[in-house]
Amino acid sequence: MANNLTLAVSNRSKSGTIKRLPASIDVTTATTIEEVQQQLAKKAGVSDYNRIGIFDPETRKIIRDRRAVVGAQENVIKSKAILAQDLGPQIGWRTVFLIEYAGPLLFHFAFFYLRPIIPLPAFLSLNQTASRSDPVTDVQTVVYAMFQLHFLKRELETAFLHRFAANTMPAWNVFRNSAFYWLLAGFVDAWSLYAPLSPFRISSQFPAASPARAGFGSTWLDYLGVALFVFGEVSNFSVHYHLAHLRSPGGTEKKIPNAFGSSLVTSPNYMFEVLSWMGVILISRDITVAIFISVGMIYMRSWSRDKELALRRLFPDKYKKKKYTMLPGLI
Repeated sequence: MANNLTLAVSNRSKSGTIKRLPASIDVTTATTIEEVQQQLAKKAGVSDYNRIGIFDPETRKIIRDRRAVVGAQENVIKSKAILAQDLGPQIGWRTVFLIEYAGPLLFHFAFFYLRPIIPLPAFLSLNQTASRSDPVTDVQTVVYAMFQLHFLKRELETAFLHRFAANTMPAWNVFRNSAFYWLLAGFVDAWSLYAPLSPFRISSQFPAASPARAGFGSTWLDYLGVALFVFGEVSNFSVHYHLAHLRSPGGTEKKIPNAFGSSLVTSPNYMFEVLSWMGVILISRDITVAIFISVGMIYMRSWSRDKELALRRLFPDKYKKKKYTMLPGLI
C-alpha cells in the first residue's frame, strides 16, 4: 500500500538552478522518479522534464533509475527531501547512437567510391608505383564490406533491439561521443584504407611496391580474419539480444546476465567486439584500424569494470564474481 508523502525540494547547485522550483511536492511511496521529474517540470514551467535531475539529499548523487520508486530511496524517505538540478538540453540515447554510427558508414562509402580524388601527397606514399586510376583491390573491397556490415549492424541494433534505462543524455554528448567514430573510425580509417597513394595502401596489383601485402587469399591469415570477424559479429549480436531481453519493454530492472561468453568475462559483448576487429586488422594490415580498436578498448575496459562492480553491488549473494571483465587472462 502506497503512503502519501510531502517532499521538500531545493536546488542542488547554483550552476543548474531551476528558477521556479516549488518548495515542496506531494507524492506517494509508489511514485516513480520519472513522475517526480514530470511533476517538477510542470510546476517549474520546464518544457522537457528530462532536463530535471533528481538527486539524493544526503549523497547528492543523481538517482538514474527513472522507474525507481520514491519509497525505495532510503535517504529521501528519512529526510523527506530531494534535490533537483537543471541538466541542460537533452537528447535521446537512441538518437545519439544512431548519429555516432552513421559517421563511419558515410565516410567509408564516400572514400571507397570517390577514391580517385582523395588527396594524399605522393611523398608520403610507400607505394610510389600506384596511381589514382588504379582500380579498387579485392582486399580493399573485403575491408570496406566489413566496416559497412559492422556499423550497419550497430545501427539496426540501436533502432530495433537495444533498450535504454535512461531516456536522454546531455545534448552536448552527441559531439563528444560522435568524434571518436566520425573522426577515427570514419575519416582517418577510410582515408588510410582507400586513398590510392596511402602509405598503408593494400595492393594486389603492385606486390613489389607493397611487399607486406598481396591480394586477398594469398595467406591463411585472410581466412582467419574473415572467420574471426563473422564469429565476433554473430556472437556480439547474440549477447546484445540476451541483454536486451533481460529487461522488459520500457523497464529498467537489473538482472544477472547469462549470455554466451558470460562464464569467461563480465562483458562478453566487448570480448566479441575485439575479436571482430582483430579479424579486420588481419586482413587490412592497417595501423589506423589498430589504433581505432586500441582506443576503443580503453573505453570498453572502463565500462566492463564498472559493470562488474555494479553487479557485485546489486547481487552480492547471487552474482559469481569475475576476475576478468573483458578479455580472458588479460583484462
